[in-house]
Amino acid sequence: MSESLIVKNLLDFLSSTPTAYHAVDNVSSILIKNKFEYLPLSSDWKLKPSGKYFTTVNGTTLIAFVNSATGKCKSFRIIGAHTDSPGIKIKPNPEFVKEGFFQLNTEIYGGPILSTWFDRPLSLAGRVFIKGKDAFTPQQKLVNFDKPVAVIPNLAIHMNREINNGYAINNQKDMIPVLISGVDEKIPVKELLENMISEAIKIPKKDILDFELFLYESDGARLAGINDDFVSSSRIDNLEAVSAGLEVLKTAEASADCLKVLAYYDNEEVGSSTKQGADSTLLSSIVERIMESNGVYSPSAVSKAIANSFMISVDGAHSIHPNKTEKYDPINKAQINKGPVLKISANQRYSTDSQSASVLKVLANKAKVPLQIFVNNSNEKGGSTIGPIAGKYLQMPSADLGIPMLAMHSIRELAGTKDHIWMVKLLSAFLA
Repeated sequence: MSESLIVKNLLDFLSSTPTAYHAVDNVSSILIKNKFEYLPLSSDWKLKPSGKYFTTVNGTTLIAFVNSATGKCKSFRIIGAHTDSPGIKIKPNPEFVKEGFFQLNTEIYGGPILSTWFDRPLSLAGRVFIKGKDAFTPQQKLVNFDKPVAVIPNLAIHMNREINNGYAINNQKDMIPVLISGVDEKIPVKELLENMISEAIKIPKKDILDFELFLYESDGARLAGINDDFVSSSRIDNLEAVSAGLEVLKTAEASADCLKVLAYYDNEEVGSSTKQGADSTLLSSIVERIMESNGVYSPSAVSKAIANSFMISVDGAHSIHPNKTEKYDPINKAQINKGPVLKISANQRYSTDSQSASVLKVLANKAKVPLQIFVNNSNEKGGSTIGPIAGKYLQMPSADLGIPMLAMHSIRELAGTKDHIWMVKLLSAFLA
């Protein structure tokens, strides 16, 4: 695959994936086009040697794998990432009218940089549940309004003279979007949003049971910089990693006795402690199920396979900011378009240790990919990833890897085109 196509695929994926629901749906569609078979968790699995499969949980987490050519499961090579991003979620019963403006009540998901959400053209996307054949099987429909429908307006500087000196944002008061003006407060506003949803998904309003919607910036991903050095987009953290892993697995060939796996979790941005998060037994139970379906399951066989396995947790890394260099370690700092970043933390915020770092260094050298090292400034706590969390359930060597970014958790983040290409090459070497 050409480097330009790898970048184009990333831009298309970022622009078409406003929520974790759409991430799993888009990844599923691409896998199916590449001859992967969907395996419901509620059904029996009958795996074939060299078969390509995937399953999903909650519509927001996806596990995909290429079975071994022999059906043996002596080891697993796992690329882990997460499908969610920080943002603004619409609360239940959100509609209200104030001073003639139709507005929606919101709450914050994860840790976005809230100031970047003001005065942007915003759209709405998420999922809707409609009536199914019985109470326990409602049907999911994805919805994406795919046009600017809302704005969170700033207060004019004439009424907030100190705004450029710092402003404490009130989440409940300040982060409320406006969608329509000139609304009569006597109109039953609950019908307005339901009418919008009904029209968007082409389903009668009476059949809508519930929904989960997020605001997102309606402007898509694009290249930036004089030489197109940068990708500017929402949700680079962590859809870039999702895209990179997908590029590799979708065309991966089966190994003799090693399974190649993608593990894309939800809810990393809020701690991972959900049924579809990394802080669960989900992946370990699927590992056991794969081995059972291949006829090679036993407790000792599982233990040996895990001991022989390796996981790369792929999540965005921090590029040095040229205007804020004092925030970074003076030695172990990363730059955009200088290569993927191996992230290390003495306090185990990342899963990399000297053993797993050695593995990545050999793979990077083999793939001719430059590899950078990042350690937080000792005065900065920094973030964490799914790497240490997943290691609680799968005791295998693991490393944390990411491409360097600026403005992480902003409504528009910035990353390097070369780094994404190198990430794909490095992950290809990992699954080779």
